[in-house]
Amino acid sequence: MKNIIALFLILSFTLILSSCGNPPPDQLFARVVLNCNLLFGFAGSGMQRELASPSVKLTDERTGATAPMTRAEVIKTKLATVEENYGKVKALSSNEETKEMLSAAITLYEFVIPVYKNEYSQLATLYDEGAPPDKIAALEKTIQEKYGAKFQELYSAVGATGKAYAAKHNIPVREVNPAPPKR
Repeated sequence: MKNIIALFLILSFTLILSSCGNPPPDQLFARVVLNCNLLFGFAGSGMQRELASPSVKLTDERTGATAPMTRAEVIKTKLATVEENYGKVKALSSNEETKEMLSAAITLYEFVIPVYKNEYSQLATLYDEGAPPDKIAALEKTIQEKYGAKFQELYSAVGATGKAYAAKHNIPVREVNPAPPKR
């Protein structure tokens, strides 16, 4: 009986210790690298399209009625998701093999969050208030010119460190080429 109790205590202690660390490599890769894919389109045409044609929201569950989201709601939702993912990445323990990947992702999040809070919130306000299209286009262009190149650099760094981590842990990664093949 004492052996069973001792075995149970050891097993329980082992489970508690294992739950305190980082998730398994494939889950860590998903949390750190794949969640950054939600940022794709930042300071570019993807975010512009999202604001120009916002998603709809359910306004009446009973009838299934919907209405377009305001642009402020689009940015608020996007920012909440980005901040949640950032918090999850920051909560991970860094070690020699994850340090570079975590650092790249954290740097990327810390770059985009203030832009969502400031410039993209201003852009959302312009849309929601019915500002002239040229004023909206001017701010979109400013965002793209000011942040686009740096975003691509930081986003690529996350991808590069993630691919190296994935290769080391035999995590299958399929690259998607957004450009159509040349004929």
